[in-house]
Amino acid sequence: MEKITVFLADWQVLFREGIHFTLSGEEDMEVVGEDVDNEQALTFIESNPPQIAILNASHDTINGFEATRRIKQTLPEVSVILVLDSYDEDQFFNALKSGAGACFTKDVDPEVVINTIREVAKGKQPISEVIWKPEITSRVLDDFTAFSSLGEQVGQLLAHLTPREAEILHRVADGSTREQVISTLSIDDEALDNRLQSIRYKLVVNDQKLMLIELAQSGLPVVSRVSFTGKPGTEYITKEEFTAFKESLKERFKSLSGDIS
Repeated sequence: MEKITVFLADWQVLFREGIHFTLSGEEDMEVVGEDVDNEQALTFIESNPPQIAILNASHDTINGFEATRRIKQTLPEVSVILVLDSYDEDQFFNALKSGAGACFTKDVDPEVVINTIREVAKGKQPISEVIWKPEITSRVLDDFTAFSSLGEQVGQLLAHLTPREAEILHRVADGSTREQVISTLSIDDEALDNRLQSIRYKLVVNDQKLMLIELAQSGLPVVSRVSFTGKPGTEYITKEEFTAFKESLKERFKSLSGDIS
């Protein structure tokens, strides 16, 4: 039997050992390493990629959201499960954008941990269910609205919602259930799931692209300081400079075209 390989990183020794003990009783799972912080975890993961990385979302120099982004950029085949401090809106939204496949808090039932790992190992994305929370859906819509307010030069590098995708999100944000969305928009379960998967993929890829853009901007002598809240910048970049800037990103963006798993 091929085992699911798991790496653990958490600052609390008792929690980490508890997860390790839980997984050691499962014949189809193997803990291949563990550490106290995400920075050291990244070094191990990059050298010895596991199938699943369980990382702490905070309490570290490199938080779990940032670590997840880095893993998904360089090792998209590694799935990440984030351990959250609490089920609050910000942590949910950041976990969703980072590319994590699932998340849970430290009071999670051991059986849920095991089932979540198995689901993620099969390519499922339990975290996608948070899109059905109206407060999260509103945040997703706000992000895409902010993207559309950026200048054409930056906006053309980002993915945008289709009218159908936007309609689905607006209905969920207004409190519609899955059944109501299916009935109102006359679509089936599979079509709806495909739309939601597309939305999540765009959200994650845009988050990664924006991070690359911010990093690239810091290397330009004169650049428009793009505000991702929609406010205009105070400096400007010439067309020639932007063309050179865009070309320098193309190779890095190619790595973002694979599946987010």
